[in-house]
Amino acid sequence: MQFRVQLDTFSGPLDLLLYLVRKHEVDLHNIPVAKITDQFLQHVSVIEQLDVDAVGDFLDLASSLIEIKSQMVLPQQVVAEPDEVEDPRQELVERLLEFKKYRDAAQMLEERGREWQERFPRAAVDLPPRAAKEELPEIAGVELWDLVSAFGRVLRDKLAKPESTTIQYDDTPIHVYMREIDQRVRTEGSVAFFDLFPTAVHKSTLVGMFLALLELVRYRYALAHQSDRYGDILIEPGPELLPDHVVVSSTIEPGEPGA
Repeated sequence: MQFRVQLDTFSGPLDLLLYLVRKHEVDLHNIPVAKITDQFLQHVSVIEQLDVDAVGDFLDLASSLIEIKSQMVLPQQVVAEPDEVEDPRQELVERLLEFKKYRDAAQMLEERGREWQERFPRAAVDLPPRAAKEELPEIAGVELWDLVSAFGRVLRDKLAKPESTTIQYDDTPIHVYMREIDQRVRTEGSVAFFDLFPTAVHKSTLVGMFLALLELVRYRYALAHQSDRYGDILIEPGPELLPDHVVVSSTIEPGEPGA
């Protein structure tokens, strides 16, 4: 079974690029394209393992970054007016600034929404409110891209090396992994992200466990914390208890086994 994932928590390529800029604390107007491009491609390689259908937009931006990187290493022609030399990063910077403006506004509205949720106005009637469409919570605390980056290390270090041409894969449902991770985290109190994953297993097992962890964190059945900027990510029990009947929002469709 191949995992075909549709997760609303996955933001677009500009969000990933903005995350990398913030992570390295660089000026948006002076982006170190070479370093950012390399790390962007590393994240894309992990996303490709999770959902090959979701990687198209990321590859489109990656090609733009590579083009900008190549333009910046080429020798520039000497002109009379240096100010007339166009920075190849300018268009990308303008897109990022526009994206950041709307992203900051959305975060501000989200914070106001959380504040209003803590208020309890008196209801006009005693009838129970109509069931509203469930809003999908976002991953809080550690950013999604931090988890994706950490999972890239898991794939590098814990993936089993093929001993034969026979393809083996794991078709365990995600809700089973959710239950196992939840029990372990609540028993031990705190588990390092890297230690959650077994060693020398097939890629489908690692992917399934990672998707299960994303579901737990997204619904606050578990919390992800990182005490230091580049320290280990710790998974701790969340304020919500995992119900007996787990509904998984990730869609898993049967397909060809993963490589």
